[in-house]
Amino acid sequence: MNATLQEKISQARDRLARLLDAGNLAPGTTAVAWTGGKDSTLALYLWREFLAEHFPGETPRALNLDTGHEFPEIIEFRDRIAREWGIDLQVVRPSLSPEQEQAAVPANKAECCGLRKIAPLKQGIADNAIATLITGVRRDEHPSRLDRPWIEPMLEPPHSRVHLILELTETDVWAVTAERGIPYCPLYDLGYRSLGCGPCTRNPMDAGQGDERAGRDPDKESILAQLHGLGYF
Repeated sequence: MNATLQEKISQARDRLARLLDAGNLAPGTTAVAWTGGKDSTLALYLWREFLAEHFPGETPRALNLDTGHEFPEIIEFRDRIAREWGIDLQVVRPSLSPEQEQAAVPANKAECCGLRKIAPLKQGIADNAIATLITGVRRDEHPSRLDRPWIEPMLEPPHSRVHLILELTETDVWAVTAERGIPYCPLYDLGYRSLGCGPCTRNPMDAGQGDERAGRDPDKESILAQLHGLGYF
């Protein structure tokens, strides 16, 4: 039997409670991997809510990856919500040599993602001493995520990834967002359903496609499992 939306949200909170009871959840070493998209914004909302209940006065931390190719609307939304919600926002950016700049272009998907996403993500986790990284990864969003466990131990650098809303669907996310008045990036109102880097994301409505990630570059989508193996989400 399929779980109700309320059961899925309760499950997300239970996961945080289990980690807390096991001594594996501390405010200072826990952060949300926040892209500014709808899913990670919901994950941040739930963590912020849980933190206020169990650690009053503690500031929620978020780690944001800025590849240098983000939509301006995402940057504006990220910075505004961080201010309004009182988020300790750590923005990590790639540090590239001139040669790497030439290689890290959208035409070279694996190299571009490796240099602009995976390397700075790992560095940001290490530099900020993050032991637990909460994500907005969802199983139904991509085939490579269907068998993803809700908690993943990562080796480089050592930390745990907690996929808080793994079982939620796209419809679930929007239902909770509407019910609780959670803010979202205005690009969604223009027809975007999944937001990535600007050069590798288009509005699926322009092509009349209906899949949630139809606007993502298909070449990049085809190597998502490979990127996860290298340390991406």
